[in-house]
Amino acid sequence: MDFAFDARTEELRGKLLAFMDEYVYPAEAVAEEQRARLASPWDTPAVVGELKAEARRQDLWNLFLPDAQYGAGLTNLQYAPLAEITGRSPHLAPTALNCAAPDTGNMEVLAQFGDEQQKKQWLEPLLAGEIRSAFAMTEPEVASSDATNITTLIERDGDEYVITGRKWYISGAMNPDCKIFIVMGKTDPDGPDIRRQQSMVMVPRDTPGLEVRRAMQVYGYEDHSHGGHAEVVFDHVRVPVSNLVGEEGGGFAIAQARLGPGRIHHCMRLIGMAERAIELMCRRAVSRTAFGKPLAQQGVVQNWIADARVAVEQLRLLVLKTAWMMDTVGNRGAHTEIQAIKIATPRTVVDILDKAVQLHGAGGVSQDFPLAELWASARTLKLADGPDEVHQRSLARREIKKYV
Repeated sequence: MDFAFDARTEELRGKLLAFMDEYVYPAEAVAEEQRARLASPWDTPAVVGELKAEARRQDLWNLFLPDAQYGAGLTNLQYAPLAEITGRSPHLAPTALNCAAPDTGNMEVLAQFGDEQQKKQWLEPLLAGEIRSAFAMTEPEVASSDATNITTLIERDGDEYVITGRKWYISGAMNPDCKIFIVMGKTDPDGPDIRRQQSMVMVPRDTPGLEVRRAMQVYGYEDHSHGGHAEVVFDHVRVPVSNLVGEEGGGFAIAQARLGPGRIHHCMRLIGMAERAIELMCRRAVSRTAFGKPLAQQGVVQNWIADARVAVEQLRLLVLKTAWMMDTVGNRGAHTEIQAIKIATPRTVVDILDKAVQLHGAGGVSQDFPLAELWASARTLKLADGPDEVHQRSLARREIKKYV
């Protein structure tokens, strides 16, 4: 069993670590200062454009795409340690490398299921970082943890589809550079197969009837890095039938194909968030004294740090195993492992971040440290890409089935 990274991964890791130290970490404070002076909180700070230009110059661009025609051509196993590094600054680094959700998932969908015209019109500018995108599935009126519940209608009318529905927490929609939505709705709401009722269509942002109604907060934060999360209304929005992604009835299957890589990418970045939390914990512990001795000498603090290190090492091995399985036996073959990391990683990282917040006292919940925002992001991932309980239910059924 070989745990060493291959030569290409090591080369990219070295470049990316240097890029983070030299450009990304110093830009975090700059980005916040610039955003405070922008006319709209959803405009992109100038420093983000500078980071993207430097990342392209260093060939640290579109690292997430395994198809060499569109991206870096890395396997999941090669990409995992790189995504982990970007997770140390999750609100800046992924965007700088054009590796941020929801664009990553949308590019994967277009690369795999889009036709040539869709790729030319939308995939190419996304790959170039010229535009942003959004993925519209979650709805406020139903339990969207069960994707078959969605009620948005996509009705055929001659050579057009008419889309009617309301979505929320649509990531990326507040960004003025968001030019295209991939919308999931029902083209056959009464069909006998509940997983063949859904389809996906592409809706340009400027289409009449599409209203970005308001920004949705996450634990009081507005996620500027991903272009925010929005409530979006589709009021009899009309698009050409050619805007269908894949085939009618294929929306559920496309969503599952999209979420497989998305889940592991989140878990990779979460490990980076945990690593940064451990670093901050250690720095804090050696710089503060309480009750007559440094925090680093307090037994409870030592336990927190030791437990965090053990947990991160366990998670990393499970994520790398999952990445390897996705590369060798495909997403379906790695189904159990994908669900396992989706359950284990957010849960564990939230706990590590909580201890880091506790160690920082009032500073931990303030804007002076990244911990509170990191905690909110990690806690949200217990819901995103399917709530943990849905994955627990499915994984348990697979285990029990072996004995029936």
